[in-house]
Amino acid sequence: MVMHSLRVALALAMLAGTTTAAAPRAAERPIAGEVPAIRLVPVTTRGLAAPLSATHAGDGSGRLFVVEQGGRVRLVKNGALQPRPFLDLSGRVLSGGERGLLGLAFHPRFRDNGRFFVNYTRRPDGATVLAEHRVSADPDRALPTGRALLVVPQPFPDHNGGMLAFGPDGRLYVGLGDGGDHGDPGDRAQDRSSLLGKILRLDVDRGSPYAIPPDNPFAAGGGRGEIWALGFRNPWRFSFDRASGRLYAGDVGERRLEEIDLVRRGGNYGWRIMEGNRCFAPATGCDRRGLVLPVAVYAHTDGRCAVTGGYVYRGRAVPALAGAYVHADFCSGEILVLRGGRPGVLLDTSLRIASFGEDEAGELLVVDIGGGVYRLARSGT
Repeated sequence: MVMHSLRVALALAMLAGTTTAAAPRAAERPIAGEVPAIRLVPVTTRGLAAPLSATHAGDGSGRLFVVEQGGRVRLVKNGALQPRPFLDLSGRVLSGGERGLLGLAFHPRFRDNGRFFVNYTRRPDGATVLAEHRVSADPDRALPTGRALLVVPQPFPDHNGGMLAFGPDGRLYVGLGDGGDHGDPGDRAQDRSSLLGKILRLDVDRGSPYAIPPDNPFAAGGGRGEIWALGFRNPWRFSFDRASGRLYAGDVGERRLEEIDLVRRGGNYGWRIMEGNRCFAPATGCDRRGLVLPVAVYAHTDGRCAVTGGYVYRGRAVPALAGAYVHADFCSGEILVLRGGRPGVLLDTSLRIASFGEDEAGELLVVDIGGGVYRLARSGT
């Protein structure tokens, strides 16, 4: 039976153990002549338990913050993983499979206001919680309590989404999957009265607990005002291109296809009518009118089963990658690259890549759920 759920993939990775990161393999199918040989430089490979993402605070400190699925945010400072967590929500987080502490985003003015946001599934019911927290007087420690901004009940334990990111417009974008199970039985991704299967856009600087931006597509009616785009199965990871401001999302597929989407205001990305660029329900002859097709798809072949959305590369360490969208497949361990509509394999690894991240300089971080965080670099540098 082909694996077609990130829940299955995450469970397999955790069964394999989470104490020591696997070593990257040499590239097997690089894009010949386009980029130099790539290597992964370890940032930290010991002491993490099921890391799911890594990011920075944008405060000029050079610190990295690593999200652990069990509910802790770990701090990498001066190149070393700190023993004391920045934030520990493990007592509130329901973790396992696709549940856990899933997302972290720092406010664009974090240096001044100390605000940051987390996305997790809560004990005991597994509902998605979007919460705001603040840093304490100690810049390496957050206050233990926060406030919930949004609670979304989850009908099944999978397809929770969880990604958080601030856009160049200063709004907070929130990814929510369709809530499961296989085939989106409630057709929630297409239901504009539901927040499931959507990317949301919130103004967290106004309102109580937040405001609906007036230019959201359904701010005046026709659907939930929080919705920015709809028709997603599980937009596990998305990102903004720091040069163009465009929003790219990797949407995890069902049985056959993984997709990369260029997300725009009010776009309907097709699930469950379509999986990738093919009909799903119905299997043939589906009505594609009004749907936005992916910018790229790939099939469940060669061990691939779940896309990990990445970033358009804007760093300096690998100039030949400038402007290319770097992403991965969780199951195959391949780091993939998309440029000008042409996909290819950048590096084949034995990692289980749960996420990418950027440091403050725009260099790419690779997060292995097995316990490691790496930095993308050219071989020989």
